[in-house]
Amino acid sequence: MAAKLKKGDKVVVLAGKDKGKEGTITSVSPSTGKAVVDGVNMAIRHTKQSQQAQGGRIPQAMPIQLSNLAYVDKNGKATRVGFKTEGDKKVRVAKSTGDVIDA
Repeated sequence: MAAKLKKGDKVVVLAGKDKGKEGTITSVSPSTGKAVVDGVNMAIRHTKQSQQAQGGRIPQAMPIQLSNLAYVDKNGKATRVGFKTEGDKKVRVAKSTGDVIDA
């Protein structure tokens, strides 16, 4: 199945402890159906100090289920993503406005 949400998309969280928060997708794992979003689903990770990095309690964004995310369209509202064929290409389209996401 084609990916409806991709790296770099601006999304809003629909459910969970971070409901309503917006962020940008930094990575997507299609096999697990999860994505990492900046500033969402943060957890504290304890790291040991090394020569390159300072140790301590470091906040880190954890993966969140793709079903709990929705694409944010140009109007700033959450919308579903669909597909449309333009010529011989399949492009992603915002369902609320009908605008093409991939330009």
